[in-house]
Parts: sequence; C-alpha cells; structure tokens
Amino acid sequence: MSSQKPSIPKGTRDFAPAEMVRRNFIFDVVRKSFQVFGYQPIETPAMENLSTLMGKYGDEGDKLLFKILNSGNYLDGLPDKESGLRDADSRIQHLTKHIAEKGLRYDLTVPFARFVVQHQHELVFPFKRYQIQPVWRADRPQKGRYREFFQCDVDVIGSNSLLNEVELGQIIDTVFTGLGINVLIRLNNRKVLAGIAEAIGAPDKLTDITVAMDKLDKIGLDKVTDELVERGISYESIEKLQPILTLEGKIKEKFETLEALFIHSETGRKGLEELQVVMRHLKDLELRNKFDFDLTLARGLSYYTGTIIEVKALDAAMGSICGGGRYDDLTGIFGLPGMSGVGISFGADRIYDVMNELNLFPETLQAATRVLIVNFGTEEEKYCLKLLAGLRQAGIPSEIYPDQAKIKKQMEYANRKNIPFVILAGKDEIERGELALKDMRSGEQKTCTPGEAIKLLSW
Repeated sequence: MSSQKPSIPKGTRDFAPAEMVRRNFIFDVVRKSFQVFGYQPIETPAMENLSTLMGKYGDEGDKLLFKILNSGNYLDGLPDKESGLRDADSRIQHLTKHIAEKGLRYDLTVPFARFVVQHQHELVFPFKRYQIQPVWRADRPQKGRYREFFQCDVDVIGSNSLLNEVELGQIIDTVFTGLGINVLIRLNNRKVLAGIAEAIGAPDKLTDITVAMDKLDKIGLDKVTDELVERGISYESIEKLQPILTLEGKIKEKFETLEALFIHSETGRKGLEELQVVMRHLKDLELRNKFDFDLTLARGLSYYTGTIIEVKALDAAMGSICGGGRYDDLTGIFGLPGMSGVGISFGADRIYDVMNELNLFPETLQAATRVLIVNFGTEEEKYCLKLLAGLRQAGIPSEIYPDQAKIKKQMEYANRKNIPFVILAGKDEIERGELALKDMRSGEQKTCTPGEAIKLLSW
C-alpha cells in the first residue's frame, strides 16, 4: 500500500498540548463566569436533523450548513428524473431531502431552542443554561474564520425582562476582564432597525436591509449601497438610509435623532425605549469595559427580535469575538410559542487568536508536568515510584522517565517539555531518605526530604 500524506480539512486545526493548555484557560475563565451568574451546563449532539436547522439562519446561513449524507447508498430513493441533475444549483435544495436528513450544527442557539421544547416539562423557567461545544460552517476559511470552531453560549429563556440583557452585559464584562482583553460592547435593537425600514419606506425589506447593513464594517458604505440595490431597495429609500448609516455623535444625540425619525413608528420607539433601559442599568453598574449604541449593528441571523449585542477587541484587528441578542419566538418553530429568550455566544477561537496576538496568556501556564523524576535504574525505581505516588496524591503534576537512559537525555527531555523541576534520587539520597530537587530555570539544586519537596512544589 502506498503511503498517504497526512492532512486535515481546510478550516480545521490540530491543537498541541501547549495550545490546549491556553484554550482550557479560556474555557475555565468563561465557565467560571457563567456559573457565578447561576447558569447550568447542557450539551446537545454534534448533528441535528436538517429539519431542525434549515430556515433558521436566513438564506445565506442555510448555504453554510454542513449536510451529512444518509448512511448506505444515499442515492436510494432518488427520483430517476433527478439523478442526472445532482449538480444543478436549482435542484440542490430539492435533492438534499432525498440524500441527507441530518447536518452538523451551525450554532448552539437553535439546538438549544429544540432542547427546551423537547425537555420543557423537566426544566424550571426561566431556564438559564450555558453550553461550550464546537460548531461547523461551510464558510471560506480566512483569518479568524474557521469551518470548525468552539462557541461558549449563555442564554436565559422564559423571561421577557430586560434585566437579562443587563446581566449578559455584566457577564461579558466579567469574562473579558478575567481574560485581560479590553473590549467595546456594541448594542442595538432589531425593533430600531425595523423602525428605520419603516421610516425609509421599505418595511417589507427589513431582512434585506439588515443583511446588507451587517457587512458595513467589512465592505464599506459604497458596496453596502450596491448590495441594497441588488436586493431591490429603491434609490429613494437608500438615499434616506445613508445619513442614518453614517450617524455619529454621543449616545444621547443619536437617540434624539432617531426619536424624531420614529415619530410615526411605534416599533422603532419601542426599540429605543428598550435600549435606554439596558444602557441606563449598565451605566449605573460602572462596567470596566466600554459600551456604545451602534446603529449599524444588525447581526444577520433572522431569529433576533429585540436587543442585539456584539463585542470587539479594542487592541487587535479581529472581527466580533462575542455576540448575540433577544429572540422572542424561536421555540415557536418547534411547537412552543411565546417563550422569549436572550443569549450571547463567545467565540473561543477568535478570543484565543486575540490573546495570542497580544501576549495575554499567563506565563505560568504549562502543559501539565511540574516535576520529572530521573530514572537511575531498577534498584532506585521502588523508592521513586513511592515518591511519585506521594507527589500525585498531593496534586502535583509529575512523571518518572520510563527508560533507564543517560541522565543527559533525561534532562534534555525535561527541557524540551518545559518541565520546571527535576528530582534526582540515587543510592546515596535513598539511603538518607532524601532527594535532590533541581530548578531547571535557575540551575539551583537543593537536598531535601520527600515531604519538604512536596511543600516546595505545591502551587
């Protein structure tokens, strides 16, 4: 058999031990923050029925779903008249239902809504949950954008209270303060966007407007304008929209401009009112990170109905590293109407890239082993194995070199693994009930008892 060059799919990554230690640091900070605010963990399957996923993310989102071919001969049952048209774009959606019934989850929110409906009689509402799992999107890989990535979601469902949005703001502030990242929390409201659509005379084009607006940071005003034209927005409406997209000034000034604009839009006024309540509470809480009202923030997912949130790092060139919003009836799709929820998702992979770029990971983070016991030979092994058991019982990550190799080779092993301490216990040390503890960074070496070594090595 010919050898095969090892590879992984584009947009996915392997993580070495040193990288995993750093990733776990992020997960630990996030998880601890979620728990402090009273959220409970759940997990859902990597794959969902396509009927659960399709139609929840808008047309563009549906195109990015990874679909799983049915087991066995997935072409069984495919209508004969369609068999020659499998590659025709016009037939893809029609053919999908014949060859694929499942897909990899696109996010954690839709599976969460399905979970809530399916387990509604087991849950206490309002239900506060967090979930840390990978998701998949058939996107074009680029900086900060992967096909497989982890999301850390926190949601509360079964409550309309705006205090939930305020709490999410606090969680964002707590997490990024714990990680050492300076961020800007951007806020808007889908009702405000609906009010804008009404004010420019295009209420039926809200989705088209928000999808285009959501790209403003990425492609600029001119290309957003071109996309609006392509989406059938009239030139008159676009002309009214442009000064709104470029609206600047203090939060109070933006609100005053919009209040005048929404004189005939009850929906728009309601959105402004909700934003004012959330921002007033956040201001009173004196968060360590800044927040702002960003009128161009749209977030493309079609299920948002109220507050929308997006977080960007201030000191690194990266897209949003956290985002979310209010969804009033996502569970209604699965047969449980009137169950409002709100949540945010932390992008662990982008957060990792930002922390790596800014050198924010603690220097003390190491890949497991804190001390290596040198293997001098068969006679010393009994003493060293007992010593090793004592170190591990004390919670000190430790290992013994498995082979009776030259000391130089064992020391090189410790250096290559960045193990900070080495224990040497030869015949002389064993006879005295002692050991030699060497600090690999300073080169300092001291003789002590096993008990003293444990105290010195404890974190």
